[in-house]
Amino acid sequence: MDNNTILEKLKIDNVEFINLQFSDMMGMSKSVTIPTSKFQDVLIHGLWFDGSSVEGFTRIFESDMLLKPDLDTYALVPWYSNGSGNIARFICDVYTPDGNPYESDPRYILKKVIEEARSMGFEYFTGPELEFFLFRRENGKIKTAQNKVIEPHDRGQYFDLVMDLGFEVRREMMNALIKMGIDVEASHHEVAPGQHEIDFKYDKAIVTADRVMTLKSTLKAVAESYGLYATFMPKPIAGINGSGMHVHQSLFSLDGKTNLFFNKDDKYKLSEIAYNFLAGQMHHIKAMAAILNPTVNSYKRLVPGYEASTYICWAQTNRSALIRVPMYSSGKDKATRLEIRCPDPSANPYLAFAVLLKAGLDGIKNKMTPPPPVEEDVYEFNFSELEERNIDFLPYSLWDAVNKLKKNELIQSALGSDLTKKYIAAKEQEYEHFRISVTDWEINNYLENI
Repeated sequence: MDNNTILEKLKIDNVEFINLQFSDMMGMSKSVTIPTSKFQDVLIHGLWFDGSSVEGFTRIFESDMLLKPDLDTYALVPWYSNGSGNIARFICDVYTPDGNPYESDPRYILKKVIEEARSMGFEYFTGPELEFFLFRRENGKIKTAQNKVIEPHDRGQYFDLVMDLGFEVRREMMNALIKMGIDVEASHHEVAPGQHEIDFKYDKAIVTADRVMTLKSTLKAVAESYGLYATFMPKPIAGINGSGMHVHQSLFSLDGKTNLFFNKDDKYKLSEIAYNFLAGQMHHIKAMAAILNPTVNSYKRLVPGYEASTYICWAQTNRSALIRVPMYSSGKDKATRLEIRCPDPSANPYLAFAVLLKAGLDGIKNKMTPPPPVEEDVYEFNFSELEERNIDFLPYSLWDAVNKLKKNELIQSALGSDLTKKYIAAKEQEYEHFRISVTDWEINNYLENI
């Protein structure tokens, strides 16, 4: 849409206020709200804001930054609509005072790697599956059971048809997402009690990353209206499955007509480009883990026995593998894809897709070849079998992953030197705070026994 069209659209939709949204380094949505009467000036000049107050942005002496709305991201915010006027949303790009894109804006970082892919003749498509938990609230606080474990809102299991509050909330979540222009494909109960998943249409990576940001804020808002809390924390409860963000991905021709991962003559229906891409991601996965699994809590999920990938291998039927090749359906050439299973929904989607694409492109450029597939359940292997098959492990902690990132120049180049330094510093500080904390586990196991 051009400026005149969007201004007319705002009148037709009776928009009273506009949220200008962007992402900080950690993937948290930030927003500035303006009256619609000020939007025409924003279209021409952008909106100034203080970047020094945003995680991963500028220092105090260089704080002035500009927001410029992407008109294609226009959407009405359904839970704010009322009789007097509506609230609209635009996702923005961040610029410096000299008019250049801000190099540490996560959305710009993804756009840069996308342009690199396009220069090679590729369009990157992604389809993430975000799992989340719904927890009960009581007196405004998240409710806990007697043993102090937070309490899920239900006791359902994988694909259960539970006609309870969770079913109703998921329905309202889907309605809200559809009203915001997201093509929702399915929703279902996940493996753990209180755990759910809502899937939306596969699309170009920048579109998909925007939708991930929208989905997170939408689900939290709808859950809040039902007295529940939606969380994308990777492992909120010990002893049950955590929440992942499996990412389906493929490369298409620039016109979007040809899936460049498809080869009808291959056993797995994968092209040489797909194998190179797969090999590149396996080669760089340890450094990427700091972005794909960015919290201390992420590594409580990445343990054997809870359906999360912990081993660096690939397969088709084996869901314990890091990268899975979904089964080919006759006539569904465009559906040929790779599914990477280690990312979790605490990741910043712009940075996650940027490093995934950068690693895959490196595999293509250097014609990397993946090892043979491992179709057995890797969780059943002992250490000698793992060693025999040359199967390596994902990082065991955030500290380990950050140290791997420090040594990987390619992944750093995707993020840019400025954001890399800020990100590593923030994650080291996060881990240090965790390291010196005394946990309930330590109190329970040591206080009266030592």
